[in-house]
Amino acid sequence: MKLLVEPSSLSSHSYEKADGVILALTGYSVESVCTFSMDEICKIQKNYSGEIFVKVNRNFFNEDIDGLKEVLKELDAMSISGVFFYDLAVLQIKKELSLSLPLVWNQTHMVNNYRTCDYYYDKGVSYALLGKEITLEEINEILDKSKITCMVEVVSRPSVAFSKRKLVSNYYSDLGEKGEKEVLVQEKVTGDFYHVLEDHYGTCFFLDKITNGTSVVSSLYEHRCPYIIFREYGIDGFDELVEDTSEYIQGECKDSSYVSKYTKLGDSTNFFFKKTIYKVK
Repeated sequence: MKLLVEPSSLSSHSYEKADGVILALTGYSVESVCTFSMDEICKIQKNYSGEIFVKVNRNFFNEDIDGLKEVLKELDAMSISGVFFYDLAVLQIKKELSLSLPLVWNQTHMVNNYRTCDYYYDKGVSYALLGKEITLEEINEILDKSKITCMVEVVSRPSVAFSKRKLVSNYYSDLGEKGEKEVLVQEKVTGDFYHVLEDHYGTCFFLDKITNGTSVVSSLYEHRCPYIIFREYGIDGFDELVEDTSEYIQGECKDSSYVSKYTKLGDSTNFFFKKTIYKVK
């Protein structure tokens, strides 16, 4: 099992103790608090021995396609480990241009069963980032049965929704005020707080609570999960967490003190142990 890290700033070196890094490409990605230009990604590649994955996970329009093709050809020439994609245009362009670029299926809520994962695998997709709304039991079933190489987001302040609309700007515009691009809001039914961040491409909602999946790492290891993901945004002591987790994995996840130490991240395990049940009224 390998540990991938998504850094939250240009100056972060949190990924140096990990097996790989996820870099959101400026202008071509969403749901990340920090993005990197192509030049910055190239510089990191020259000085980093781990795997590099790049996020190209926003929706694209007709006028974006020519630029997207050039970006994918450039990434293909760099021989990176993979590209996270949401829009199926990325998969289509890979086929049209006969690129060897490995792809990571990253369609959030839709990546939730092994049969669909296998469908995309048969279409030439190498990896799947499993949805954050399924249980550990369901994740392990996919790990056991799917042909695709799976990734699981384990520790993060999770992104839970994205809108192409400029929700923050529109809100302040209606009030006749000039506001910030980041606000904290409370959802009335659950009482949960969310960080709402707006950029050029839309608005992203991050849960103001850390998903602490350190307790499930051993189970994922037992089911031969290829990759787990830690996202740095909003987590104090992240470098130490990454280093400790790397050592925990190398020790075959047998050190019980690791889980005890990171209870300090909180007791939220998101949906790992909580099923989503839909009821018809």
